[in-house]
Amino acid sequence: MSVITNIEDLRVLAQKRVPRMFYDYADSGSWSESTYRANNDDFQSMKFRQRVAVNMENRTLASTMVDLPVAMPVALAPTGLTGMQHADGEILAAKAAEKFGVPFTLSTMSICSIEDVAARTTKPFWFQVYVMKDRAFIERLIDRAKAANCSALVLTLDLQILGQRHKDLKNGLSAPPKLTIANIVNMMTKPRWCLGMAGTPRRSFGNIVGHASDVSDMSSLSSWTAQQFDLALSWKDVEWVKQRWGGKLIIKGIMDQEDARLAVESGADALIVSNHGGRQLDGALSSIRALPSIVDAVGSEIEVHMDGGIRSGQDVIKALALGAKGVYIGRPFLYGLGAMGEQGVTKCLEIIRNELDLTMAFCGLTDVKKVDQRILIPGTY
Repeated sequence: MSVITNIEDLRVLAQKRVPRMFYDYADSGSWSESTYRANNDDFQSMKFRQRVAVNMENRTLASTMVDLPVAMPVALAPTGLTGMQHADGEILAAKAAEKFGVPFTLSTMSICSIEDVAARTTKPFWFQVYVMKDRAFIERLIDRAKAANCSALVLTLDLQILGQRHKDLKNGLSAPPKLTIANIVNMMTKPRWCLGMAGTPRRSFGNIVGHASDVSDMSSLSSWTAQQFDLALSWKDVEWVKQRWGGKLIIKGIMDQEDARLAVESGADALIVSNHGGRQLDGALSSIRALPSIVDAVGSEIEVHMDGGIRSGQDVIKALALGAKGVYIGRPFLYGLGAMGEQGVTKCLEIIRNELDLTMAFCGLTDVKKVDQRILIPGTY
């Protein structure tokens, strides 16, 4: 194996080691994938102001996200089916994040359950939830997150219905994978993955199986979405979740200034500028293009985070320069996980930290909390 120096190296290795349906699930968007591509491409047009003869000693990336001290302002995003990228994936990612000092966010649609992750970590993690028709199930889910000592709840609002994801439909995405001839042939080329999955009992939706009722097909994300995700979702539901939870609430999926104002009024502690990684509404703005107007709309009334398209520490610092207090990475850590398990997630975080640190120094700063638009060339953002 060649030396791994960037996130692209991890992606290439993950593509070799993860079965096609799960790699494609992580690394694809909806419809024509134009927003998925724009999320990344729009970072590339932004240019830095390089400074020289500035004291670069004693640099620090330490910051906070919703009052939680973090080693750098980067969190692991909630990603569904993480435990299908690598056996026990959520547990391994959570352990890597804990050791590194950044937040890990467990998805409702995870393979490993809240209890699985809590039993194998020593510090609180965050939990992501959707509003579903079965309110009793959501109440139990929130209560389970409380019992696991989760320190923040991330409420995703942009997935009442599922975007049309052509690759998932073509691959017949399911967890565990259906044993079709095509899937069997593909999995035979991924012996490391198969060996890992053979050694774990965790192969389906751990937060749902045994906890939800009246769901006919637990394996299918699309059928679960069709049956349970609430088309009538409103801001009253957000207030209900906040009241039930009682702790730090982060709202994910904000792409519009009006919605950002409503997020402030809901009493949430933070919002995430996010288009779901380009997996929902294709043709929407990239997250980095939407970020400045949302920061302008809410000022300091609510903490603004963002996700979408981040593939390097340079992307992280660009988001911070445009007003984000923190960012989330999804695909980069999934590439690391699929490539090398827990070690790969750690490698991903190390790569991003080092790129963030060096770029900050070249821009003439030593404290990540002081990053702002001055590090960017006007007219390029």
